[in-house]
Amino acid sequence: MAVDVLDSKILRLLLEQPRTSVREYARLLGIARGTLQARLDRLERDGVITGTGPRLSPAALGHPVLAFVHIEVTQGHLDPVATSLAEVPEIIEAFSITGGGDMMARVVARDAGHLEDVIQLLVQLPGVVRTRTEVVLRERVPYRMVPLVDAVGRSAQRGS
Repeated sequence: MAVDVLDSKILRLLLEQPRTSVREYARLLGIARGTLQARLDRLERDGVITGTGPRLSPAALGHPVLAFVHIEVTQGHLDPVATSLAEVPEIIEAFSITGGGDMMARVVARDAGHLEDVIQLLVQLPGVVRTRTEVVLRERVPYRMVPLVDAVGRSAQRGS
């Protein structure tokens, strides 16, 4: 799905001012409310916009420890292991990967002991061969989308 210059402006506003009304977005962009709503509907339908809820802090929820856990899985067991991982509340994301492991999970914990408990649970899951854990010391670049949206918008503008 191609994102054009107007789409990138809409996305940037959504990221920078997530609590603004559709009417106010339209006013800020100088377009009709119906045009904006049609664009938003298309961006959602095409999977560009995947959610509108708040982004929560695991640390503020009492889980300040963040780790990336590489999981080696018995061949042919990715789907069952993924289903099992989805049952562990401390796993906030998991991906199939290439390289040193078959899956990588983003895991949060209350403290080092709690992290160890979660890892011990993971190694006991059917299909999990072994894990390797990397504990995050400090976030250096927080989750962000504005620079990517800006780059896509610039690219669309050059292509116009």
